[in-house]
Amino acid sequence: MPEGTDVFEIMHTTRAMRRLKPDPVPDELIRRILEAGTCAANGGNFQRWRFLVIKDPAIKKAVQVWYKKAYDEVIGPRYASSAPPPGVTAEKYRRQHAAVEYLTEHFHEAPVWIVCCLEESGPPNRWSGASIYPAVQNMLLAARALGLGATLTTRHLLFEREAEAALGLPPGVHSYAILPIGWPMGRFGPVGRGNLSEFVFGDRWGEPWSGAAQG
Repeated sequence: MPEGTDVFEIMHTTRAMRRLKPDPVPDELIRRILEAGTCAANGGNFQRWRFLVIKDPAIKKAVQVWYKKAYDEVIGPRYASSAPPPGVTAEKYRRQHAAVEYLTEHFHEAPVWIVCCLEESGPPNRWSGASIYPAVQNMLLAARALGLGATLTTRHLLFEREAEAALGLPPGVHSYAILPIGWPMGRFGPVGRGNLSEFVFGDRWGEPWSGAAQG
């Protein structure tokens, strides 16, 4: 698939791709994704991020156990008992649930995982994410530009200790996301996030921002 070049087109079409083919992904493409990640801003420019590239089926299956347990005990029941978010049709919500369920069953089959971590001297805190999630977003956009599907998932953190043990992370290293990466089964397309007027205020909370009505 040809690479995209317009950053706005890439951002507007970077869907969460949860259905991935098991076909291998060349290391050169994974390298480009990782390089995009390390271009991101991070706290103090200390670059405490660490990225674990996993292809080993045994490791992925060991993490899959906890990933599925999190679905069975938390995520699945939440979908079953909750109504669609505002602006999301019941059919779209059903399709999203089906995609999440598919990823749950096939998580370990994604050809490559990038586990996004931080080296930390203390426990994770509220601002730790500022030093890793910009890199995660860069990698998601890079994957989209290369025609690869990916999604940000943090579900394994519901069983953080067990999942990180299965990943073989040493003391002082914590995972913040796993990006399963592969060639997508579906197609990229516009993301649906609603209108700016629903999310943006001007000067005071709850007051409309005049620029939201444009475009």
